Formats: sequence, structure tokens, C-alpha cells
Amino acid sequence: MLNFEIHDATRELSIARALKKYEPPFKVIDSYRLIDDGFNPEATVQIEANGTFIHEASTGNGPVDALAKVLKKALIPLFPEIENVNLIDYRANILDAKRGTSTDVEVTIIFTDGEEVWKVYALSENINAASFRVLLDGFEYAILKKNKKKF
Repeated sequence: MLNFEIHDATRELSIARALKKYEPPFKVIDSYRLIDDGFNPEATVQIEANGTFIHEASTGNGPVDALAKVLKKALIPLFPEIENVNLIDYRANILDAKRGTSTDVEVTIIFTDGEEVWKVYALSENINAASFRVLLDGFEYAILKKNKKKF
């Protein structure tokens, strides 16, 4: 049954990361690559976890979909517990309309695994970078939650 309380995963991860003993379940090597020709965006990513390196590519219905798909494709072999994690809402808000396209953007994504719901948010001048950060944090939270890691 779906729990409709929305957990603030960004807050919980920020607290956990402030602790010296925190070890993330995976690391991204050299960020990500995104090619968006307006028709068939493609994202690539390299992940390292538990001594295993994975390099994947995926396409999507837009840049955020391509990023979400490539992360799941890279992470599921190492963390099958995230297979049922899905995005249920995506929002991007500009913070200073006077700056136009050079303004910071806040991206918020709400995730669910069918049991719980959590939100993650990030700021950047680059909407794709903010989206990638939010996706990373959303999947990291899901992995930690499923493995009963305390925040």
C-alpha cells in the first residue's frame, strides 16, 4: 500500500552526508554526457560501486527521461532494489525571472517505489545538471532506504 507522506530525501541525505562515516552506495565517474538533438536525447554515465565499474548509455523521450533511464540501467545490476522506483512528478522553477535564461533553476522530483513517496530537489544554472543531481539523490535514497541504512 502506498504511503502518501512525502519524505524529504534531500534533507535526510544532507544530514547523512554531513556525518564523517557516511559512504554513498555508488559514485559517478566523470559526471554524465547528454546529447540532445531535439528528437532522440542520449545520455551516458559511468558508475562505480563495490569495486565494479559500469558504463551505460540510453535514450529517452527527453533529456530527463534519458538521464533517468541511463541511471537505472547502470544501477539495477548492482542494486536491483531500485527496479520499481519511478518518477511521479517533475518540476522546474526559475528563481530570478529578471535574469532570464541565465537564472538558477530549482528542480524537484517526486519518486515512489510503490510503498513510499519521497522528494528530492537541487539548484543549478543548468536545468540538466540540476535534474541529474536530483535523479542521483533520488536513487541513492531508494538504495539506502531499501537496505535499511539510517539517516
